[in-house]
Amino acid sequence: MDLLTLWYLTIGTLLVAAAMTLWERHTHAARGRELRVWSIAYLALAAGCALAVNRQHFPGVAGYALTNVVIMLGYLLVLQGALILDGRKLRYGVMMGLLLALGAAWFAAGMSLRTSFWNHISAAPISMTCGAAAWVLYRARATRHFRSRPIAVSVLACHSVFYAGRALVLPVLAAVYGADIVAVAAKVTMYEAVLFSVAMPTSLLAIVREEDRERLLMASQTDYLTGLANRQGFFERGPRLLSQAPHGTPHALLAFDLDHFKRINDEHGHDAGDTVLKLFAAVARECAGTGALSTRLGGEEFAVLLPSATIAHAQGVARQIAAEFAGRTAAVDGLKTPVTVSVGIAAQMSPAMDLPRLLARADRALYQAKREGRNRIEMAAETA
Repeated sequence: MDLLTLWYLTIGTLLVAAAMTLWERHTHAARGRELRVWSIAYLALAAGCALAVNRQHFPGVAGYALTNVVIMLGYLLVLQGALILDGRKLRYGVMMGLLLALGAAWFAAGMSLRTSFWNHISAAPISMTCGAAAWVLYRARATRHFRSRPIAVSVLACHSVFYAGRALVLPVLAAVYGADIVAVAAKVTMYEAVLFSVAMPTSLLAIVREEDRERLLMASQTDYLTGLANRQGFFERGPRLLSQAPHGTPHALLAFDLDHFKRINDEHGHDAGDTVLKLFAAVARECAGTGALSTRLGGEEFAVLLPSATIAHAQGVARQIAAEFAGRTAAVDGLKTPVTVSVGIAAQMSPAMDLPRLLARADRALYQAKREGRNRIEMAAETA
């Protein structure tokens, strides 16, 4: 394809990318700001490409300067979207200052340096901006574990390296091989631009979509009332926690049942019951620590998985939760019914034992605690 066709193809792909990204705002409202900024960025890049095709119709260096400034605006907005994704932003006043400085540099250079500016020097800020966007995405906390993040980082990093080559390597090649190499580089640049205009928006949308899927997955694994993991989340995330623990270390599981919970609902209403459930969830989360998995299995039944925990540590956590919960519920206004908790503890000493078996053993210990009069802690029998 000739150079003009490649320019038009790039404009078309950027316009499609802008429309797709703007449409995605309806589905991913939580990232609406980033998607809006990126769609404007693609429109700016498309406008810059359209100006590039007609740059010679402007007097002096005006067409070249305007083209470079508009294209740089697009790249800066790509960087801005990446920063917003990470909870930061670049001040728009700083962006405007950079663009004004770039335009002023074009007019200061004048016609004598127009070719050098267009072929080499203008590539430097593009390279730096794309490199900065790649770095921001690489370091972004919100996207660090997404599978699509390395693709977006690679696309922006490769684009940055390509334009660094235009700024630093192409002048050397032009001095050795003459002006023909510049014409070849111009065509290669447009082929790369077509690929970039497809890969960049696609990879950035993939990040937003993956984040939305993860949010939905977390919602499906979270108990709405207490914010703890639900039963599905327990069996999805629990085995991963156990597999990440050092090999051969013991694990413990605490099963809880709030004593006489039905009486609380009958005497004080379901609002009071919900308050007690949320209070226990907060106590369990605080006392268990960050490495534990606290779960509401259903109704008034809870569980806490303690990876790499000894029996003594598990007993200490159980006593702390029971005592803290009793103290906090005693201070709840209008709650006259004493609230206690029964606890069953099971330890996993065998690496072959799976989570359902561990929970079944803890449940048997819990029911033993209830048969013995409630408000007590029972240990499951040891297994080979």
